[in-house]
Amino acid sequence: MLKRLSLVAAITSVFVLAACGSSSAVPAETELTVFAAASLTGTFTELGKQFEAAHPGTKVTFNFGSSATLAQQITQGAPADVFAAASPATMKTVADAGLAGTQTVFVKNKLEIAVPPDNPAKVENLKDLTDPKVKVALCAAQVPCGAAAVRALGAAGIEVTPVTLEQDVKATLTKVELGEVDAALVYRTDVIASAGKVSGIPFPEADQAVNDYPIATLKDASPLAQQFVDLVLSPQGEDVLTKAGFEAP
Repeated sequence: MLKRLSLVAAITSVFVLAACGSSSAVPAETELTVFAAASLTGTFTELGKQFEAAHPGTKVTFNFGSSATLAQQITQGAPADVFAAASPATMKTVADAGLAGTQTVFVKNKLEIAVPPDNPAKVENLKDLTDPKVKVALCAAQVPCGAAAVRALGAAGIEVTPVTLEQDVKATLTKVELGEVDAALVYRTDVIASAGKVSGIPFPEADQAVNDYPIATLKDASPLAQQFVDLVLSPQGEDVLTKAGFEAP
């Protein structure tokens, strides 16, 4: 009888240990949080799906918005693993706070004039935006797309009085898509991403207002953060980005 009880106890112990081992072998879902400029919404969403497919059990969560706003959120303690900004100036805000690792410029972007497909105001160039009859939307000067617009207009030697100043490039583009304005200065990539909802008009002064996009892992980031940055910098990431209209650095 004693031998039988000992055997039962031994078998029970084996099952308990096996159950514990099985439980610990199932990894909990890992979350990676990426803060990225609004103009990266489409490309980074696609890269996020690719990253999740290559890292089972990992969920990539994005916070897209104005780079200036995102930088402020990070410096105020918002938890994030990676920051991809639309300008070195906004990345510097995070770096100066001691929160950014090594920065790498991964793409460049330039402006175009976005107009409705039928272009009712007959806008053809940057100077046409000075006509008081033309309703223009611009990004606010403190955000990267707005700073680029200031440089482009300065290079052209003209002044434009916008009817609205928006906090990121997506909001600025939406004003054109909804027909609330006749034109806006947005990134070329956003014109492409609109899939025909707006038309883009290139202008030469855009070459003097090109924005560099830096990316960096952040302080106390997940070990997966650098792997996401590596994906963005890889030929695979470059392919996604250049197809969307971004330029190689």
